[in-house]
Amino acid sequence: MSETTRLTNEYIEITKQDIEAHERTAKEANEYIRNSTAQYHGRCVKALYVPKIFTGREERIFSDLVSTMCGIFYKVMDAYAKDKDYRRLFGFEPKLEELILREPTYDSPIPIARIDIFYNEETGDFKFCEFNTDGTSAMNEDRELNIAIQKTKAYQQMAETHEFKSFELFDSWVETFLEIYHSSQDSKEYPNVAIVDFMENATEMEFQIFADHFRMHGCNAQLCEIRDLVYQDGALYTPDGMQVDAIYRRAVTSDIMKHYEEVGDFIAAVKDNAVCLIGDFRTQIAHNKILYKILHLPQTQAFLTEEENAFVKAHVPMTYSIHDERLNIEEILTEKDKWILKPEDSYGSQGIHAGVECNAEEWKEYFYKERNDADSTYLIQEFCVPYQTMNVDLAQGERTFFPVYNLTGLFTYGGKFRGVYSRISKSEIISTQYSEMALPTLFVTQKKV
Repeated sequence: MSETTRLTNEYIEITKQDIEAHERTAKEANEYIRNSTAQYHGRCVKALYVPKIFTGREERIFSDLVSTMCGIFYKVMDAYAKDKDYRRLFGFEPKLEELILREPTYDSPIPIARIDIFYNEETGDFKFCEFNTDGTSAMNEDRELNIAIQKTKAYQQMAETHEFKSFELFDSWVETFLEIYHSSQDSKEYPNVAIVDFMENATEMEFQIFADHFRMHGCNAQLCEIRDLVYQDGALYTPDGMQVDAIYRRAVTSDIMKHYEEVGDFIAAVKDNAVCLIGDFRTQIAHNKILYKILHLPQTQAFLTEEENAFVKAHVPMTYSIHDERLNIEEILTEKDKWILKPEDSYGSQGIHAGVECNAEEWKEYFYKERNDADSTYLIQEFCVPYQTMNVDLAQGERTFFPVYNLTGLFTYGGKFRGVYSRISKSEIISTQYSEMALPTLFVTQKKV
């Protein structure tokens, strides 16, 4: 039994000893969350009672895998920039390719990311689920969940015998952001920062907290609808007239390309290097799910090291384009639970169909709908069954423990591991479309004596 499993079991046993008292404090924690800033378009994050507990082993594993994967990302991005034939593998539209090929203005290829993995807490093994770059979110949910759990009886009892820590995700990002910004030419000591997105998609409360932290570091900072930026006389302005020196881009690339004509001033300022864009469009190379397929191709294997290729083979699920002639269609249809269909470029689990969630007819219909569409950019990928743990929903008065599936998101700032966002679901698909919930993440640093 791993130390992580043992500690989680200890937490569960503490909870079972006085279930009524634990239920009262679970309701208090839930009430805090309901009135907190952990809200997205009126929807409040939902959590269960037992947190995600990790140890120093996980901290080392997560740090190492982030370092290795980012090293692979950087090599792929470099090959994309230098090799026209390699570039064609991605199939990006010309307007996007033009943006990606702009010369970088700072030192960090991927300023921010959340690398989602299926992590086996018993063995320490893992498979990658998703690489999220500029739209990376949920820092505030993690912060609020870690405040709420401290109100619970089980946390308080466990903290009597163990030292817990959680990761700070706001100041650490602002400091990384400014370090990256200051590596660009003509940088100012305290830049004016615009946090930009299509506000109908924005996690606005989280943006406000980031803006506050930028201000604490001496910067002017504003939230801004990306469509409303104004480019005039070689400078980019917010609607109220603040000249923008640096952009914290939360608008994902697919949304920008979909609304390309509506964001002309933003695009023009970026092309003219009139503003420092963090992150720049080159991050789309890592963000787009076509990378899963490309990492397994000989063209990529040729410039990765033997160790890096072994890492890809062990941890990146096999992925094919829906039109790939190598597909064994009979196997895909008869062994549907081994496969999942994903659009190349989406977020929030939109458009995903997993064989385990469909009956045979539905799966066949989804598969052939994309296979027979000559313009479809869907991928078919090896399905990874997430690791299961036990949990309980005491805040809702349910006292029976039940299994949940786990997804571990690794916040990555400037290519370094900086924290975890833990999600769970009663379903094997961990998505807001199904029964996704979140947990506070605690790292046990030592046992108290």
